Amino acid sequence: MSFPQLSDEQRGEEILAVFDTAFGELLAADPAAFRVKFRKMAASAFAFYRGTAGLFYHDLDEENAGRGGGRTLSGPYLDERTSRVWIHGDLHAENFGTYMDANGRLIFNVNDFDEAYVGPFTWDLKRLAASIALIGYAKALGDEQISELVTIYAVAYRERIHALATGAKSDEVPPFTLDTAQGPLLDALRDARSLTRFGLLDSMTEIRDFERRFASGGGSVELDAATRYKVLAAFDGYLETLPDSSLTRPDSYRVKDVVGRRGIGIGSAGLPSYNILLEGHSDALENDVVIYIKQAQTPAVSRHVTDRAIRDYFQHEGHRTVISQRALQAHADPWLGWTELDGAGQLVAEVSPYAVDLDWGDIDDPGEIAQVVADLGRATATMHAAADDQSGESLVPFSTERAIDAAIAADEEGFAPLLVDFAHSYGARARADHQTFVDLFRNGRIPGL
Repeated sequence: MSFPQLSDEQRGEEILAVFDTAFGELLAADPAAFRVKFRKMAASAFAFYRGTAGLFYHDLDEENAGRGGGRTLSGPYLDERTSRVWIHGDLHAENFGTYMDANGRLIFNVNDFDEAYVGPFTWDLKRLAASIALIGYAKALGDEQISELVTIYAVAYRERIHALATGAKSDEVPPFTLDTAQGPLLDALRDARSLTRFGLLDSMTEIRDFERRFASGGGSVELDAATRYKVLAAFDGYLETLPDSSLTRPDSYRVKDVVGRRGIGIGSAGLPSYNILLEGHSDALENDVVIYIKQAQTPAVSRHVTDRAIRDYFQHEGHRTVISQRALQAHADPWLGWTELDGAGQLVAEVSPYAVDLDWGDIDDPGEIAQVVADLGRATATMHAAADDQSGESLVPFSTERAIDAAIAADEEGFAPLLVDFAHSYGARARADHQTFVDLFRNGRIPGL
């Protein structure tokens, strides 16, 4: 890949300009939240990479311009269909973990769909490949070992897409569950199985006068009467967005308590958020449910996809996030929905007691890393294949797995090397950018901080 040659000072100014576009309004509204976000990003090149999806897509534009292309949507393996599929938008090696699906099964797959949109399938693969390079570098793996890992990811993705495109039976391409997963994926699923709803509730709530309420502290913020009223009105709007299958017991949605919340992740700094405590599926106190309402953000991908039909498909960013997740994630959270609050789109979902993220901290053996990377390739392919003409949404009215399979088949030999080259090039750039960012931050050069 090729980028314009910039001095460290010029690259620093470019990073600041992208940050202003991506974070400017939110940073001005809540500088303290962004000081925390940026300190987390300063911890490592990978943490920086996680928090800079906007910079990544800006650089893809530059890469395409360097090839003489006019638009980011052009490039190898991209045609009218493969440049218009549901994508995760922020696919990196730590955006995988466990969840309880609508059928009560513990699944390991992609999570965190805040950046999901419609665009070229190769964007997800490139972003994941570069994250593998960053993890490999942090674990002191050589360049050849990193190349092998990215190749393993590419081959696993290719094989799973082909299997799905050619009508493989469900038992030939099973999801990652307690029965089918291995290694660190199985460890995560077992950890999730050991968790309980009672444990989650005990960490966030207390019993007062024979009823459960949110406990003070721990990131909870008491709401004034006017804000509480607005949140409850938004909750009423959310109920109208739930599938009929979710409304089997109306008492499940009786509100017990509402609080504001602080301390959310790198990608959500400065976004208002609230927790609501609900009755749940029975009168038993241990079956209470906590859901969150969070202001949805503009996905970085959308700034580089100019198709008005895609943008107009969504009512607002909350609607976009939910529709995208339902398309990409088979049997999604039954509490998943959207609403509006203060004129902004909101995402609503359960604070799940069964969510365990993939932890790379103890995955050090090269063989084990290779196994995990292969599984992530399969999970990525399964996600891309789920979101097509069978997902119930008209925005992508064709079989994505067949379109992707045909595009890769046109140049099988070039597929893995494309991702390997990108992983090394962008991994090196992200490491250099991380140091530039740390220098900008520590020297007070980020406006508003």
